[in-house]
Amino acid sequence: MPVIEPVAAFSDNYIWLLRDGNEAHVVDPGDAAPVLAALRERGLSLATIILTHHHFDHVGGVRELKAATGCSVIGPHNPSIADIDTRVADGDEVVVGSYRFRVLAVPGHTLDHIAYFQASSGPDSAPLLFCGDTLFAAGCGRIFEGDPPMMYASLQRIGSLPSDTRVYCAHEYTLANLEFARRADPDNAALRQRHEEALQTRRRGEPTVPSTLELELATNPFLRSAEDGPKQALAVSGRDPGTTPAQTFAALRAWKDSF
Repeated sequence: MPVIEPVAAFSDNYIWLLRDGNEAHVVDPGDAAPVLAALRERGLSLATIILTHHHFDHVGGVRELKAATGCSVIGPHNPSIADIDTRVADGDEVVVGSYRFRVLAVPGHTLDHIAYFQASSGPDSAPLLFCGDTLFAAGCGRIFEGDPPMMYASLQRIGSLPSDTRVYCAHEYTLANLEFARRADPDNAALRQRHEEALQTRRRGEPTVPSTLELELATNPFLRSAEDGPKQALAVSGRDPGTTPAQTFAALRAWKDSF
């Protein structure tokens, strides 16, 4: 298994640090200071920054880190993000040290949002997904620049990846997401168990992520809009679940926005 560690930033961000021998790669460094501290503590040099989208809490540390380390920067085709050396789009392959990622376009939260997927490289390695703010543990990102059909399609694309994929999202939103999920899918026993386990994890001061795609498919209402539970919960709450999974997803996202 690769060594991947969360570096906490701001109030609830995770910057993912990928150890690669004596080098490191980081995903979405919104703040340079915690990354530089982590590199010093571990005796690592920063080789690469990987970006999923343009929001400041994901890119705010790029310039300082690049100036301090001389690292290269990979990110989406968005001219508003400065300092990118290699711009990538859907279907591109990115080799970052010993990691090999396929780029997935997953717009919705923002129009430029991409994710990075590495397939399993052997019997002892799980697939990896760095999904930024598109899919969260038990939730999904707000739709700021896209629309519900776009976000639904992006989540369906993620949901079609191998079920053992380890999902590395960028925020510790899990408990709040689970509180909503239990309202949106109240009879889901796996969801109740996940909530109890997440409460214990946070009491220990530990991250609730990464999760697995299998767990998300079983407990995340935004990946379960074709199931009866979320549709019934919407109806009980006085909301129209629509007639298609995409419409149910849109109703769930609107409900979560005001939850």
